[in-house]
Amino acid sequence: MKRWLFALLCLPLVVLAGTLPDLGDSSQSVLTPADEIRLGRRAMQDIRQQPDFDSDPELTDYLNALGYRLVANSDQNSLDFHFFAIRDSTLNAFSMPGGYVGINTGLIEATRNESELAGVMGHEIAHVTQHHVARMIEAQSRGVLPSLGMLAMSILAARANPQAAGGGIMATQGLMAQKQLDFSRDNEREADRLGMRTMQRTGFDPHAMVTFFQRLQQATRLDEAHAIAYLQTHPLTSERIADMQNRVASLPPVPVNDSIEYRLLREKLRVDDLPAEQAPLVILDAIRQHQFRHPESQQYALASAWLHAGQPDKAWAAWQTLAHIDVHSPVIDMLGIRIQADQRHDQVVQRMYADARLRYPHYLPLATGYATWLLNHHQPVQAMTIVNEELQTSPDNAQLYQLQSRGYAAEGFVFLSHYAQARSLYNDDKPEQAIAQLKIALKSADATFYNLSEAEADMQQWQQEVQLQR
Repeated sequence: MKRWLFALLCLPLVVLAGTLPDLGDSSQSVLTPADEIRLGRRAMQDIRQQPDFDSDPELTDYLNALGYRLVANSDQNSLDFHFFAIRDSTLNAFSMPGGYVGINTGLIEATRNESELAGVMGHEIAHVTQHHVARMIEAQSRGVLPSLGMLAMSILAARANPQAAGGGIMATQGLMAQKQLDFSRDNEREADRLGMRTMQRTGFDPHAMVTFFQRLQQATRLDEAHAIAYLQTHPLTSERIADMQNRVASLPPVPVNDSIEYRLLREKLRVDDLPAEQAPLVILDAIRQHQFRHPESQQYALASAWLHAGQPDKAWAAWQTLAHIDVHSPVIDMLGIRIQADQRHDQVVQRMYADARLRYPHYLPLATGYATWLLNHHQPVQAMTIVNEELQTSPDNAQLYQLQSRGYAAEGFVFLSHYAQARSLYNDDKPEQAIAQLKIALKSADATFYNLSEAEADMQQWQQEVQLQR
């Protein structure tokens, strides 16, 4: 029962913006910023192991690029954030302490423009910057802090089954639950206000926030199975919608051109959700009905559908039409590379990777894709050049360290390979496994004195973090 009590305290928080007084941050005496980071990392250890965790590099890169545009315009832009996707058709999103923000792919697909998605993410960012989970814990516990492991499990339980989590508390803690509900509504209004301000500062249309939530409220009546998850974890009342409407009433609509990455990746998600054999037929029917507003979105969807259906020749024909449209994005190049890789045209793939890297030298999914391809084709020196260059600007990227580990192993560097693997695991929120790998590295015969000193310092830090999480 204690687990369900803290499940309510840590329910995923999300939605939109409003002129309420700041609620203060005395909660940090209960859950410090360092505690929040450890709590978020502890929860992410389990989330990454779930089958619905979406590690698609293009989608992850897009969410983080959009997320950090918003963070840069928030009131607390010095905090670290991590945005990730959950492969789930339900309309939901959630934030956790430590700057971890998850977005269901179903919610991305349900948005009609990028401003709607920015509104949801801005709201989530506000929940983190205002330390709402810490405040909820303070309101309930008044200083009695459970273990971070218990809180992390509660976050996962609430995300997986918010109705069960809430129901368990309501059955035994009626008065306390009502008090918590009132506090949560205050949090939601504050997140509405700050989220709307953040998206405005970033150049998005604040009216989109209102239209999305109005549509969500209507969808609850028509398709409860898909909309209910969001509303159970984010109380949406007519009062809140009216408040948002009042806030945007005096503001003129802002014309916003959706980014090409938003348009293309939303089509990618939609195609991936279709049965493979039906995907081309669905897209061709949508084309006949003139459902696409942009030619690049149409051709990207069609090429993706043919590839999804296992017909790379037709996918390539559609992609070539796409490539001749006067739009440019590394997402387009990545699709072409996947089509050629499916046909095992190695020379073409390598040339396309090299050309795309010249056009988009700072696009991380392209770099990791090319490095992976080079390692798979026994070219570790070239792969390591790319990986080490990218680590200069992305020093906390788990995938880059994983590739670095493979490269060192291919070149016979035992210590460096295990050490890079340990860093990959640590940055993938798996500190205990990272420590185990680090112990193997420390036993390697080719370790230098400098290697050993650096690894031992990491060992001490990681062991302390693991102890604090327990």
